[in-house]
Amino acid sequence: MDFFAGCIGGAAGVLVGHPFDTVKVRLQVQNVDKPLYRGTYHCFQSIVRQESVFGLYKGIGSPMMGLTFINAIVFGVQGNTMRLLGNDTPLNQFLAGSAAGAIQCVICCPMELAKTRMQMQGTGEKKSSRRLYKNSLDCLARIYRREGVRGVNRGMVTTLIRETPGFGVYFWSYDVLTRGLGCEPNDRYMIPKLLFAGGMAGIASWLSTYPVDVIKSRLQADGVGGVNQYSSIADCVRQSVRKEGYVVFTRGLTSTLLRAFPVNAATFATVTLVLMYARGVEEAPAECEPPPQQGLHTQTKSQAQPSSL
Repeated sequence: MDFFAGCIGGAAGVLVGHPFDTVKVRLQVQNVDKPLYRGTYHCFQSIVRQESVFGLYKGIGSPMMGLTFINAIVFGVQGNTMRLLGNDTPLNQFLAGSAAGAIQCVICCPMELAKTRMQMQGTGEKKSSRRLYKNSLDCLARIYRREGVRGVNRGMVTTLIRETPGFGVYFWSYDVLTRGLGCEPNDRYMIPKLLFAGGMAGIASWLSTYPVDVIKSRLQADGVGGVNQYSSIADCVRQSVRKEGYVVFTRGLTSTLLRAFPVNAATFATVTLVLMYARGVEEAPAECEPPPQQGLHTQTKSQAQPSSL
């Protein structure tokens, strides 16, 4: 039931956060010589005006499809790693989160490749006249036919570099915050504390790896239209810095941080509600305890901390 609740909560997070992600990707990969957008707000405004509200949700099928598998991998690996490490410490939370982040890249990288390609499709057009991909699955199938397994895994190295420390920072910061805030079963402010800790942990995680995400997005968007601009990660970094300076590594950061907090808030709120209905009102306060399969904390009931969903 905890896994099911996590999946539902994650879906809510995707629905809330995907428009911000679309803006982030558009800002990260736009041509600096002929920029379409002046900033986060202008990008939002332009997409809605030119492509309708649905333009903000381009590519949402891919993260929705990969959600169940990613949650299963992340929480399963993180929980098992914590049990192997034994002691529930912030350092072990970081190590377990890093292990989970590294392994889930197998699903995350192709999913984000399809998402990025779909988000870039029909930029500035309400009805795209050149629609390369029908949906996320069609996108991956076409890439596979044209470039093989290597093409489907484009950006895998940068995804690995981003996700491994990113998940480590997320679980570590969430653990530190929940310990600092305290979370007792009868605490009337338990849910707001969970939401705050989750939101801030998400922001900390993105800040720690955002420059890598910019390069990942550019590499995964490269080749749309049949023209490849970058030959490697180093070449992408070199060209990006030469043309735009080091400020390139902050492109889309505002929309990303705006997205991070509400996504985690939506996820935690949904997970809490699902578990309350599933367990019943009397068991609802036990939300402060870690789900067994996630293994995010191993304290006794009197020492329980909230799980870092």
